[in-house]
Amino acid sequence: MLTATTADPNAPARPRDASRPEVKREARFAPSALLQRFYSRAGLAPPRLRVMPGVELPEPYKSLLVHSRDMTPTLEGFHRQPIHVVVLRSERQGEAYWREVILRGADDAKPVEYGVIRICLGLLSPAASRNVLEEQRPLGKILELEAIAHLSWPQAFFRVEADGRLSKLLGLAAPALLYGRRNVLVDGSRRLLAEVIEILPP
Repeated sequence: MLTATTADPNAPARPRDASRPEVKREARFAPSALLQRFYSRAGLAPPRLRVMPGVELPEPYKSLLVHSRDMTPTLEGFHRQPIHVVVLRSERQGEAYWREVILRGADDAKPVEYGVIRICLGLLSPAASRNVLEEQRPLGKILELEAIAHLSWPQAFFRVEADGRLSKLLGLAAPALLYGRRNVLVDGSRRLLAEVIEILPP
């Protein structure tokens, strides 16, 4: 069985270097359809994401972002506490489900990630799909609990200046430079389970 951390000869090929974006980009500043979707609902223009090699990310962002592990257990290990999800907005069209979230530490309620995600419900088990729609757990935790074989596959890394909306959602008292990644989750047949933008607070 393929998992995010177990090698399998039939698994999707991993990027040779997870620090290098695997998608072609036309400019230094990349648009994000996921960010655009939720920012437009708020009547705002999304911030520009400046794409950069993963090797150039400063620590601890490099260790937290430049890897092929799921983000939820990675953040739980770093912050040494369980992570809870707060869903800000969500939408569903057929088997496609979008949500905008803040991940918070269960012990101190501190924001540890801003994220926007599109999930392909039709490729999940019925139990996992119901769990997603209940909006009580991060997707990474659901995949872990339901033992769904998958691979986390970072596509690009970026930095972004926190705008007013990000600053408010992440509880920032002053302007800050944030770091994040665009990631996809695929199953053993290379089918897309989810795509996500993940942005970490300072």
